[in-house]
Amino acid sequence: MSKKYSIAVIPGDGTGPEVINEGIKVLEAVAKKFEFTIDFTNYDLGGERYKATGEIFPDTAAEGLTAADAIYLGAIGHPDVKPGILEKGLLLKLRFDFDQYINLRPVKLYEGVETPLKNKSPDDIDFVVVRENTEGLYAGAGGCLKRGTPDEVAIQSSINTRKGVERCIRFAFEYCRSRNKAKKLTLCGKTNVLTYAFDLWERTFYEVGKEYPDIQTDYAHVDAICMWMVKNPEWFDVIVTDNMFGDIITDLAAMIQGGMGIAAGGNINPEGVSMFEPIGGSAPKYTGKQIINPIAAISAAQIMLATLGEKKASQTVEKAVIKVLRDDLDDIAAGKMGYTTSEVGDLVAEYIIAN
Repeated sequence: MSKKYSIAVIPGDGTGPEVINEGIKVLEAVAKKFEFTIDFTNYDLGGERYKATGEIFPDTAAEGLTAADAIYLGAIGHPDVKPGILEKGLLLKLRFDFDQYINLRPVKLYEGVETPLKNKSPDDIDFVVVRENTEGLYAGAGGCLKRGTPDEVAIQSSINTRKGVERCIRFAFEYCRSRNKAKKLTLCGKTNVLTYAFDLWERTFYEVGKEYPDIQTDYAHVDAICMWMVKNPEWFDVIVTDNMFGDIITDLAAMIQGGMGIAAGGNINPEGVSMFEPIGGSAPKYTGKQIINPIAAISAAQIMLATLGEKKASQTVEKAVIKVLRDDLDDIAAGKMGYTTSEVGDLVAEYIIAN
């Protein structure tokens, strides 16, 4: 019997539904090719629902998502909803409630895609960032005193536990080993200033590293990481870091691989339900125009397939993406592709079917 997967789909806001439609199109094509089945269940979560009902994440939706094999997310963010409400109430809640403690961000420059880095090619930009995803400054610890007065005090605390840090670092070592490229793992931190949090990170990193003698270990401050990511991205294989630093450096990484239109990632719980999404936002100004690039959403689906264990299907999707980026698109920017959003999805799906 063929395998069957249940995928919870949250199209979300703005252009989210448009790019997710193309990802589903590609998933259906590759599932047919490799003879497995995917059942998609849509969840109406995001800005429009919040505006209409005041609800962000109802219990009924939580029950359905818990039963899924994976979550496929389009985008969260609505121009008529105050920033932070949807991000904290839905996106961070999903990560925390499902204990998706790894944010996995492959950073790969494909042939045919321009990078702003002079004299750098696909051979130079091919690394992965492993970001701790449920602790740090995003844990929500803090508060305000005397709000709105000249004496106001705002405190935001970074929470780092040995358990949380170690499981992230251990995942990074295992991923670096299975990736089997340079077999080099770099810890990104700030040990000279964050002397408590990154003392814990550094000690744990080198203690766990003793169990992986085949992996070369390295450390760099986050500011140096940003510098070297621009000057010598070929130095990196896998980078592991905390929640805030990971959030920042992965946006920089997205730009050197060509831009948000092709950057994808996964929020991973290795023992539970994981969530996959394009890195770019909801891009509301492009909504309904069919000019947004769906490659990031398609690549997120590719990462989802790999995480579910469908390695050959994942590789086939990536090959199709590489072909389309190299041979078909005029540019990866919205409105400059030479094709509509739907037509780009068609190109990827057709290549999968034909090969």
